[in-house]
Amino acid sequence: MDRMQAAGESAGDSGHILKRQLGLRDVVLTQILNVVGTAWVGVAAGLGHAQVVIWLAAMLLFNVPLAASVIGLNRVMPLEGGLYVWSREAFGDIGGFVTAWNLWVYSILVTATILYGTPTEIAYLLGPRAHWLPESHWASMAIVSLLVLGLVASSLRGLDVGKWIHNLGGAAILVVFGLLIVLPFWGWARGVPMHWEPLRVSAPPANMRSLALFGGLMFGAFCGLEYVAILAGECKEPEWTIGQSVWIAAPMIFLMFVLGTGSVEAFVPAGQIDFIAPIPETLRAALGNTGPGNVVAIVAILLLEMRLLGAASVLFTGSSRLPMTAGWDSLVPKWFTRLHPRWRTPSNSIVFVAVLVLAMPLAASTGVHAQEAFQLLVNAGMMHYAVTYLAMFAIPLTGMLSLRRCLPAWLKWTSLAGLSATAFSLVILLYPFVKVVNPREYALKIGGTVVLSNLIGVAFYVVRRQVLAREEHEAARA
Repeated sequence: MDRMQAAGESAGDSGHILKRQLGLRDVVLTQILNVVGTAWVGVAAGLGHAQVVIWLAAMLLFNVPLAASVIGLNRVMPLEGGLYVWSREAFGDIGGFVTAWNLWVYSILVTATILYGTPTEIAYLLGPRAHWLPESHWASMAIVSLLVLGLVASSLRGLDVGKWIHNLGGAAILVVFGLLIVLPFWGWARGVPMHWEPLRVSAPPANMRSLALFGGLMFGAFCGLEYVAILAGECKEPEWTIGQSVWIAAPMIFLMFVLGTGSVEAFVPAGQIDFIAPIPETLRAALGNTGPGNVVAIVAILLLEMRLLGAASVLFTGSSRLPMTAGWDSLVPKWFTRLHPRWRTPSNSIVFVAVLVLAMPLAASTGVHAQEAFQLLVNAGMMHYAVTYLAMFAIPLTGMLSLRRCLPAWLKWTSLAGLSATAFSLVILLYPFVKVVNPREYALKIGGTVVLSNLIGVAFYVVRRQVLAREEHEAARA
């Protein structure tokens, strides 16, 4: 326990270099923004009337254990770095580093995923004449490049600017889901063709596709509640604020998903759902491409773009903070900890992450269609994230004894449920639920990416420890 207290004091002191900008409202909106991915209502709608059963099962098996872990672990360790710090205190430097590595890779991949999906959203915004845009690699990469430059500029300014981007993005997704949820009532009043039975419940089909959809949805739709803990050193009273945000945001997120999925199912046949942009597709199906409905659809899609940029900003911010906090512990070069002299943000880390984010969509889109490239980025990112969740749920079960004694006994049982759900999702993510060029090659790309990136991470850690040992030896001799 002494080691955890000493490390907490060290991280806390380092964290005070940063400005504490985030209050409860900011954190709640960031939670909603970071967790509520618009693609998942399309994935769930693909299961038809089984969607209610699927959402309930996902909530009980994964969302509740996740919320419990975030509240319990953050209460004991409300420190900048979040899950990285929790894992380091439970499993030592190597455990913390591997967790941070996977969380960092996830953040980069999913930031790239969000940006890569933007051309598809823009195509729905512009209407039928822009349907070519997502499949044009040159046009898509030009849009992504401009967005990355914008993220770099806002990240350098820090959370005094970034939090407003996040708040606007969170408010935007709340407005869009509100519109999506009332859309069937509007359609019913206007006589729009639809098939809306929101309370009808049925069992999902017993096949691999249903398992793949459920596994991806259970983990992918609800993960992210702990992500804001990376910014604990930039939150006001983080031990209270982050826990309260989970209590507020988690039930709101569940209702948004269930009711929003019912609207997608009402207007779009299951076999025609666009898994990249199901909400714009639903808006266009319900409101059309002309008249007042077209104006409402355009406004809603613009709000979705605001949400996408906000979510990308949250992930980008977190991915630039992880190398900084690891640098405080000397697990990566001190170069990553260098702060901007005026804005006190990790400028070197921000630029480094921007280069990697820009490279990901370019690599993923080589030789495949937009939906497959999008799904490759999503699933590869989710598998890296699942590795970090295995570590988080293992903390109350197998972590350092002194740390486990600080945690409530019930957390072991919720963590066991979360660990099992995450392990299932980790395996099932190898199965594609969209049409792909080669399913076996698809699985090898995802699995190989996760294995290779972790081998690179462990090799980096080993080399880094050798460098530090040599420096300490030379210092001792001097």
